[in-house]
Amino acid sequence: MQLVDSHCHLDFPELHGALPQLLKHMAANHVGWALCAGVTLERFPTVLDIARRHPNIFAAVGVHPDTDEEDAEEPTVERLVALAADPKVIAIGETGLDYYRLTGDLEWQRQRFRVHIAAARQCRKPLIIHTRAASADTLRLLREEHGRDVGGIFHCFTEDMETAQAALDLGFDVSFSGIVTFKNAKALKEVAQFVPLDRLLIETDAPYLAPTPHRGRTNEPAYVLHVAEEIARLRGLTLEEVGAATTANFFRLFPTAKEGAHA
Repeated sequence: MQLVDSHCHLDFPELHGALPQLLKHMAANHVGWALCAGVTLERFPTVLDIARRHPNIFAAVGVHPDTDEEDAEEPTVERLVALAADPKVIAIGETGLDYYRLTGDLEWQRQRFRVHIAAARQCRKPLIIHTRAASADTLRLLREEHGRDVGGIFHCFTEDMETAQAALDLGFDVSFSGIVTFKNAKALKEVAQFVPLDRLLIETDAPYLAPTPHRGRTNEPAYVLHVAEEIARLRGLTLEEVGAATTANFFRLFPTAKEGAHA
């Protein structure tokens, strides 16, 4: 059995300096592959370098919706498409909308999201969607900009059953993080039981959101094993069944990853 961490940030300072150890932990915990998602264009060269140096690590290019520094490079369709041409880049993202931390006129967020959707459609690579306190607009923009044409993942899902169904109806898969292991995440556990097994993925979002029993510590890709264990418990399946399904789902969604998938 080999698991996939479908979303992490190995370029972040909490993890980047410990890559050799993290890769060993992955192997010891049956985690064969990981997708490192970009959050700014300035940091993307590090993301890509990690992916290029490790056959079992893949990259996604994008600018996080929370990124609003004045000196940060704003993505264009042309820039994203050019960066996504590298064979180790298997997705566009993370991208989406986040109304939780920011207030005021957030049209710039929506425009940035539209740019990412257009880039994904042009390069024919799936989207990695971040949505927080913005599910209605996230779904609306995906419909308006024809996000269904490329599909992708609603990553680190924390929304309700209705949003999950809408994402599925748009052709997107749903990924669960360590939050699903938290005792107080009753509603999310129900969503994890609801999403069809052939549309479900698992992730860490490391270095954040470490699952039980590591809650409060720095998260890492090896801990996706605990997410898989909780999904198996909730659904009355074996760990092997969840592992086989979620890994198959990942490589179905990201077919360009297959050529470099050497764990």
